[in-house]
Amino acid sequence: MCIRDSHRVGAWEAFDTFEGMRVLAGDSVGRRRPAVLEGSHGKGRFVLAALHFDKLDGMTEDGATFQAAPSDFRELSRRWFKGLHGYVGLVRTGRAPEATPSPPWAAPAPSPFIEGSFTIAVLPDTQVYAERYPQHFIAQTQWITENTDALDIRYVLHLGDITNRNSPEQWANAKTAIDVLHDAGIPYALAPGNHDYGPGGNASNRDTLLNDTFPIESFGGWPTFGGTHEEGKLDSSYHVFTAGSGDSLRRFLVLALEWGPRTSCVAWANDVVARHPGHEVILVTHAYMFSDETRYDWQTRGKSQTWNPHSYGMAKLEGGTHDGQELWEKLVSKHAGFIMTLNGHVLNDGQAWLESTGEHGNSVHQMLCNYQTWHEGGDGYLRLYEFRPNGTVQAKSYSPVLDRWLTEPDQQFLLTFPGRAASGRK
Repeated sequence: MCIRDSHRVGAWEAFDTFEGMRVLAGDSVGRRRPAVLEGSHGKGRFVLAALHFDKLDGMTEDGATFQAAPSDFRELSRRWFKGLHGYVGLVRTGRAPEATPSPPWAAPAPSPFIEGSFTIAVLPDTQVYAERYPQHFIAQTQWITENTDALDIRYVLHLGDITNRNSPEQWANAKTAIDVLHDAGIPYALAPGNHDYGPGGNASNRDTLLNDTFPIESFGGWPTFGGTHEEGKLDSSYHVFTAGSGDSLRRFLVLALEWGPRTSCVAWANDVVARHPGHEVILVTHAYMFSDETRYDWQTRGKSQTWNPHSYGMAKLEGGTHDGQELWEKLVSKHAGFIMTLNGHVLNDGQAWLESTGEHGNSVHQMLCNYQTWHEGGDGYLRLYEFRPNGTVQAKSYSPVLDRWLTEPDQQFLLTFPGRAASGRK
């Protein structure tokens, strides 16, 4: 059984190892993340499930219950427990297959870098590093500077939650790490997350130390720095850069938007894209994709997709907020130049990938990447997007802390863009 191919309407944790166990259900081919295991003990059997299909209802602070799970989740829960009951019956009557251990999952080799490619490096949520493990943050940016020439790294994009508590100490740690890039002349874009706003990072308002730490004047001499939504504030900015030359010249536009972009910010972003025809556009904002392979959609999914920007105090302020579905409808889908969106924020497995077609027939890859729940806030893992000469993009995941590549299907995968030439032109 592959739960991931069923749109993952159920939620689960995963078992790290399954030696001597039979995998009954997982989230992908190859049993990389098994969710249900079966073992034998004497004449008996036992089943271990990391699923939590029983969490169908929630409770408010005053004790009232509400349906926390959507109808598809509730139906899957019903079918799951019905199936489990039936399977127990097969075991008791001796009609169930033997609990033959599944072979271990074998990771593929890291994908090699192709000559003529260039790279965009991505820093997912660094909040735990800024709070407790600043050496991991520095290791990330130091590795980028040391490999910029070899990998032709053109830009570094931060997905938000630069800090965890929006405190002077944590912003100082973040600045120390980011200054490694700045001092090396490597351009970067910062998209603040919910933990970068409000008292203690609670996102109750839009007060942030981002602009005190990274004053707009420090970007004035950059040829790639295009401008900001609000004068003197880095919360939402845009950046332009090129790659290749001659007929293979590619022009890129990066939109790094604030947490839960306001209506005025979305209007500004639309204007920026309209003023840059012929550019391939990348949207960076902290919350866009959820871990169920769909966009955040408050209107239809509500609280079943946890941590939606609409569920924070900031959403009640003037100017409102936008989640992934709203950004898709009001911004991303409307422009032929969009090729991808990047976000962090979401916990669970911290990964998601959705390909959608915009109004102009362009393929847009929308991706979530977040390692903050991993050991020591992520063990320094970062995401690399290698733009290859044939027009494809190879996603890769690497930790300079562990010197280790991740090659699972959700960590190493290939993006294609039907109808778009290697030059980026339709």
